[in-house]
Amino acid sequence: MGLFEFLYYLGYRVKSAYDLRRQRRLPARVISIGNITVGGTGKTPATVAVVKEALRRGFRPAVLTRGYKGRVKGPCVIDKSMSEKDAGDEPLLMAEKLKGVPVIKGADRYEAGMYALKEGVLSREGGAVPLFVLDDGFQHRRLFRDKDILLINAQDPFGNRKLLPMGPLREPLKEIKRADIIVITKSMNTDCQELIDEIRRYNPQAPVFKAGHSLSYVMTSSAGQLPVEWLSGKSVYGFCGIAEPESFRALLEASGAIVKGFSAYRDHYRYKESDIRRIGSAALKSNADWIITTEKDIMRLRVFNTPANLISLGIEFSVDEGFYDEVFNFGEAEG
Repeated sequence: MGLFEFLYYLGYRVKSAYDLRRQRRLPARVISIGNITVGGTGKTPATVAVVKEALRRGFRPAVLTRGYKGRVKGPCVIDKSMSEKDAGDEPLLMAEKLKGVPVIKGADRYEAGMYALKEGVLSREGGAVPLFVLDDGFQHRRLFRDKDILLINAQDPFGNRKLLPMGPLREPLKEIKRADIIVITKSMNTDCQELIDEIRRYNPQAPVFKAGHSLSYVMTSSAGQLPVEWLSGKSVYGFCGIAEPESFRALLEASGAIVKGFSAYRDHYRYKESDIRRIGSAALKSNADWIITTEKDIMRLRVFNTPANLISLGIEFSVDEGFYDEVFNFGEAEG
């Protein structure tokens, strides 16, 4: 372990111990969804899917999120009319996709949850059981959770296996032992036995599920929402600012679209007017009919006058049968 990695590890140990000593419990169930690496596991689609399933099962869910890069400190309820700079791209996207479900932003998720309960943002009205879904919560140990769901990316599980800043690991691999449920994302129709065997060395008890991300719709400014099949044969210029841009490009190619060119930016990249001009120019030179990006990137582009031929792709989380039964099995009557 190098010096910088060791210093990070010391800081991690101190913070973990501090948070655990001060851990608090909300007067409602909490399901946490997170990862052990920086980005790339598909937390947002997974969070949206779990919340939608909670609704189907009669819960009254709310999302608790830190809201990475959002200027508003909170606790506050994210309104889809807020700017991305205030809310953060992921909370804004969740608020848009989960209509009627409060998305509460706050650095201290316990305070955010109590704010939701005290202010009546989340209630037991109609007999529905309140439930909090903690977005990106695996390291937020100040809040007790009833279920800890850990997402691991099958395509690049642990990078070079080094801690930040020398690698992508937020904490040592042995902490996989804390997970109640493990989901190997981007793994549908792939053999993950070697990865499962490694996971089992750290956590022999937690059920392991495989999951993937599929295209659910195309959003256009002129025709609104269209089926994914519409993309087949269309010439496109793609761009995105996400943790794994190549996964987005692969989805584009799998859809049958003809990818004429592609630009990748860092995760959560804040676009500038000059970037929009550059992308438009590159698309024109490549003879692409459409410019396409992710629905998360669109949240960061709302402040600009974007090209009329800009479209976005909606992503859906799909997972092995039995996953949701495991998630919502609390072993006793909810209350």
